[in-house]
Amino acid sequence: MDGNAPMTGKCPVMHGGQTSNGNSVTSWWPNALNLDILHQHDTKVQPFGPTFNYREELEKLDVEALKQDLRDLMKDSQDWWPADWGSYVGMFARVAWHAAGSYRLADGRGGGGTGNQRFAPLNSWPDNVNTDKGRRLLWPIKKKYGNKISWADLMILSGTIAYEVAGLKTFGFAFGREDIWHPEKDVYWGAEKEWLAPSDNRYDDVTKPSTMENPLAAVQMGLIYVNPEGVNGQPDPMATAAQVRETFARMAMDDEETAALTAGGHTIGKCHGNGDAANLSADPEAADVEYQGIGWMNTKGRSVGRDQVVSGIEGAWTKNPTQWDMGWFDMLFGHEWELKKSPAGAWQWEPVDIKEEDMPVDVEDPSIRRMPIMTDADMAMKVDPAYNAICQKFMADPEYFADTFARAWFKLTHRDMGPKARFFGPDVPQEDLIWMDPIPEGTTGYDVAGLKAAIAASGLTVADMVNTAWDSARTYRGSDMRGGANGARIRLAPQKDWEGNEPERLARVLSVLEPLAEQFGASVADTIVLAGSVGVEMAAKAAGHDIEVPFAPGRGDATAEQTDEDSFEPLEPIHDGYRNWLKKDYIVSAEEMMLDRTQLLGLTAHEMTVLVGGMRAMGTNYGGTKHGVFTDREGALTTDFFVNLTDMANTWHPIGDGTYEIRDRQTGETKWTASRVDLVFGSNSVLRAYAEVYAQDDGTEPFLKAFVDAWTKVMNADRFDLKA
Repeated sequence: MDGNAPMTGKCPVMHGGQTSNGNSVTSWWPNALNLDILHQHDTKVQPFGPTFNYREELEKLDVEALKQDLRDLMKDSQDWWPADWGSYVGMFARVAWHAAGSYRLADGRGGGGTGNQRFAPLNSWPDNVNTDKGRRLLWPIKKKYGNKISWADLMILSGTIAYEVAGLKTFGFAFGREDIWHPEKDVYWGAEKEWLAPSDNRYDDVTKPSTMENPLAAVQMGLIYVNPEGVNGQPDPMATAAQVRETFARMAMDDEETAALTAGGHTIGKCHGNGDAANLSADPEAADVEYQGIGWMNTKGRSVGRDQVVSGIEGAWTKNPTQWDMGWFDMLFGHEWELKKSPAGAWQWEPVDIKEEDMPVDVEDPSIRRMPIMTDADMAMKVDPAYNAICQKFMADPEYFADTFARAWFKLTHRDMGPKARFFGPDVPQEDLIWMDPIPEGTTGYDVAGLKAAIAASGLTVADMVNTAWDSARTYRGSDMRGGANGARIRLAPQKDWEGNEPERLARVLSVLEPLAEQFGASVADTIVLAGSVGVEMAAKAAGHDIEVPFAPGRGDATAEQTDEDSFEPLEPIHDGYRNWLKKDYIVSAEEMMLDRTQLLGLTAHEMTVLVGGMRAMGTNYGGTKHGVFTDREGALTTDFFVNLTDMANTWHPIGDGTYEIRDRQTGETKWTASRVDLVFGSNSVLRAYAEVYAQDDGTEPFLKAFVDAWTKVMNADRFDLKA
């Protein structure tokens, strides 16, 4: 202690550093590479311990009792948050919809698969107003069933049960979503610094929705889809139709699914805008402690019933907002509509002429009739020719509409769960849907050792084998569990033609591996991965080390008929730091893009480090370039990348186009060339710390073990049968 420091008035705790007001390392050095995304869901934040297995807990769940409790909840209005018309079906359809609706196809992030609606920013998005009340209504059920049901599963199930209670025959439901335990703060939701900022900055041209910045899907910060009042809040149903089409396509929906979801989603429930939004308290994340995580309370009113402000639009879409019927179509196509303002000042469409008996009743007093409404997105279904034609088809065949909606709802709420192997429970549909990326069951009863020997004798190089296995597996996304080596879709369109897969080299390697797979009765998927293992073992042997790469047979081979080519296009790599490749120059740095891919692969910073170093030494760069190949033993699995990167006998010099020369400090002779991705492992303090571990004289053994472990992790990333 400093004996001269005055103690009076001093608080003995650090101020600000543990709250949002604190200055982090990245705020001091904003251009530093932030590796936090690679450790987004550290096991230390999980409260159950390392032995917890959610699938085992699910097996203890009384599913029928849980479903009955949810059915009862739909009709059990609570005094603290009364149900509209005495029913919560609209509330829970919205909770589930808004949990699932943040999913985006471009990178697979978002969606309801992790329970992330509990945390910021999603718990406080303007579009999610009052979903906090839905989660509190679910709390007694969550409390009762405990760890046998995740929040993620419970929220999505509540929406499905809501539709069943309303009268819809649903398509099915799958358990299996595991909760996260802290915010996914590193997910990019947009660059805006304020909620609902004009969407212009998300587009090259806001009148051309396809120019929206990738990987974004929602049109404004804080929305899951489009602005219900119109583009930037200006009503124009045709312009809104274009945004709806692009946004839903970015969330993996076609026009028919989009129209069905719009109509079916607005068949139950209502919009709330009967008051002044300025009177609402702060959102949940900003509210003070006495609010206990409840936000958006009306400080000058009751906050409940007819006295709510959510979207700002006020009214129901149908005459019977708690029933599944064709009421949305009857209302939209049975009337002419005009623009009006809600009590909260929001734009909404109201019928020009409607009989009182065709209007919905007040949410609290059934003796009062209220004006129905449509949003700009609803009107888009009427004015857009393609959407209108689909709606006409639905109106002519209500059973077809109900089935189409049920399937679209199932897709919406399960799209981010990955393949059917991850689905659990009595209501999992038997039908294999193409968006699930189905893969036939593989075989394990072949001669693995014989196939391995045949691959080794095939004449393929280390780079041939390692690159093909890597390119097949690197498509995996832990965000929505798509991609990966299982299925061997690298041999099918569109993957076989992707520039990043070097089509000519790929075709040559497959021409060798496919006959071997047939000869030994193995899948091509297994053979590709096994070849990668052979390549790694040969490279280690060339460095003087005998290692064995673990291999688990059992992958299957998907067919072209089981592959939705369009939905696989977003998985195309446009960069690969592991193979030192960029399709073109981007605004985002190569090293930042490598972090994004690494996180999707489920790898940590040290796993990324060891894989890059090993792959450089083996000479696996795209096109055979020599950037980062800091060795005179190319093809051997050595630690030379790290040894020479950290050697102070070298200097480093930019030569333009993102490339560098490594020169001898004494002679000035150029020894190697490098990319930014190579040099970041020496310049970033965290990555350098890892690199130094493997550059040490005793670094070879830990390097080989770490490389094999990381390699195997990538090859098995999509083997959910091994993780059950």
